[in-house]
Amino acid sequence: MQTTDSQSLSVWERINLWVTRSVTLKLFIIGFLALCLLIPANLVQSLITERESTRDQATAEISGKWGAAQTVGGPVLTVPYLRTVTDEKGKTSTETAYAHLLPETLNVSGSVVPEKRYRGIYVVMLYQARLRLNGTFARPDFTKLGVAESALRWNEAFVNLGVSDMRGIRETVSLTWNGRPLAPSPGIVSNDLFAAGISAPAVVPPTGAGVLRFTANLVLNGSSELRFLPFGKETTVTLTSKWGSPSFTGAFLPDRRTVTEEGFSASWKVLHYNRNYPQQGLGAFLPKKSATEYQGQVVMEPRDETGTFGVRLLLPVDEYQKTTRSAKYASLFILLTFASFFFVEILSGRRLHPIQYLLVGFAVCLFYVLLLSISEQISFHWAYLIGCAMILSMVFLYTKSIFRSLRITLIFNGILALMYGFFYSLLQLEDYSLLLGSLGLALILGVVMYLTRRIDWYNAYDKAEVNA
Repeated sequence: MQTTDSQSLSVWERINLWVTRSVTLKLFIIGFLALCLLIPANLVQSLITERESTRDQATAEISGKWGAAQTVGGPVLTVPYLRTVTDEKGKTSTETAYAHLLPETLNVSGSVVPEKRYRGIYVVMLYQARLRLNGTFARPDFTKLGVAESALRWNEAFVNLGVSDMRGIRETVSLTWNGRPLAPSPGIVSNDLFAAGISAPAVVPPTGAGVLRFTANLVLNGSSELRFLPFGKETTVTLTSKWGSPSFTGAFLPDRRTVTEEGFSASWKVLHYNRNYPQQGLGAFLPKKSATEYQGQVVMEPRDETGTFGVRLLLPVDEYQKTTRSAKYASLFILLTFASFFFVEILSGRRLHPIQYLLVGFAVCLFYVLLLSISEQISFHWAYLIGCAMILSMVFLYTKSIFRSLRITLIFNGILALMYGFFYSLLQLEDYSLLLGSLGLALILGVVMYLTRRIDWYNAYDKAEVNA
C-alpha cells in the first residue's frame, strides 16, 4: 500500500490526517462520548426512582383504606393522680397526671393471613392479623415513684391497648379484666405512651390482692409489617402465617423460626432487661418519642431503642431494586462496550466514526429502559433476557453493516453477550458481587493486555490498514 508523503501535504491536509489517524485523539473523543452518555444513564436511574415512587403511592392509597403497618403495645394499666405544680410566677395549682404500670407477663399468639391487592400493574402486600393477648399485672405500688397514696384516684383507673393505626380494627375488641368482660372505647385518655388505641375502665383491688389478669382478642388489618412493643417483664410472641417470604425486623430476632415455601412460624422471648425503661413510671417515662408521618397520618412511636420487633411480609421480587442495581453498572458497561469497539476497530483496520460509537452507546442505555418497562409486566429474569436479546440483535445488524465481516461482528457481539451475562451474575451474587466483579475486571484487563501486546500505538491505524 502506498503511503502519503507528509511533506507534500498542505496544513489542513496534515491536520485532517492527524485527526483521522491519531489514537490519542480518538481515545479522548471516546472518553468524552462516554461522559456524555452518563447523562442518559442518570436519567434512567431517575426514571426508575419515579416509577418506584408511583408504586409507593399506589401502596399508600390502598394501605390508607385497609390499614398501615401496625405496631401493637400493651396493655398498660394507668391510674390518674393529682400533683401540685408551680408556675413561673410562683403560683401553685393542682393538675391531673398519670402513673403507668406495665404487665408482669405478656403473651401474644396469633396468625397473619396475607393478601395481595393490585393497583394497575402494582402489587400491594396486605394482611389480617388475629391476635390473642393474655398476661398478668402486679398490684401497683406507685409510692416508690414518690406519689402519695391519697393522691391516686383508683376509681378512675383504666387499661389501654396501643394500636398505631386504628383504621385497621375491623371487629369488636374483646377485653377481659380479672375474668370480667370490659367494654373498650376507641381513643386513649393519656397519650403518654400511645398516640392511638383503645381504653376501658379497670377495677383495681385493694392493696394485698393477688395478680391482675387480662385477656384480649384483636383482629387487625395492616400492610407490609406487624410489630410489637415488649412491655411485659417477660414478653413472648408467637406468630404463624402462610406467607413464605418473611423478614424478621426490629431489635430482636426470633428465638425459634421455621420458614418454608408454605409459610412461616416464629416465636420471640424478650425480658425487661433487654429494653431501656422500667416496669412503671410517671407520664411519658419511655425514651424520647419521635413523630413520624406514615401515609398522611402522624404517628407517635418510641424510637428504635425501645425494642420494637416483628415481621415484614416481603414480596418475592422487587423489580425496581434489581433494576436500580443493574443501572448502577451502566457507566462501567458503557466504558467496556466502547473499549471493545475500539480494540475491534484497531485489530480489524476499519476506522469508525464517533457517531457510530454514540449510537451503540445509546443502545446500551436503552437496555435499562427496556429492562424497567418489561420487568413491570413479567419477572426480572425474563425481562433481562428479552432486553439483552433485543439490544444484541440491534447491535449485531448495525455492526455487521459497519465491519462487513461476519467473523468480526460475531466477535464483538460475543463480547457484549459475555458482558451482559457477567453483569447478570453480579446481580444474582449480591454477597460476592465485589469479589466476582474485581476478578472479572482483572480477567478482562489481562485479555486486553494480551491481545494488544504487539500493537504499535503510535502507528496503530497504519499497521491495521496494512494487516487488513
